[in-house]
Amino acid sequence: MSTTTIRLPEDLKKRIAQAAANAGTSSHAFILGAIEDSVEAAKRRNEFYETAERRFADIAETGKTISWSAMRAYLLERVSGKKPPRPRPKKLAR
Repeated sequence: MSTTTIRLPEDLKKRIAQAAANAGTSSHAFILGAIEDSVEAAKRRNEFYETAERRFADIAETGKTISWSAMRAYLLERVSGKKPPRPRPKKLAR
């Protein structure tokens, strides 16, 4: 484990101490948890963007996509416990 120093404004330090006390933990543990949560959120956001870029590249390459109305109907049936056939991609209308 390594040490990193951060300088906190006094008002933020007090808010962290209060939030940590409310959570039943130390300021140190609270800060570590907040940093970990932020790193995980950034990781998930980057994965989301990468997936979106791949999917957009596929649409651009093939010119095919699934309309929102078809996908929504499919998802609603899936959520209700049915096993509908997957919607098929179609060429984009121009």
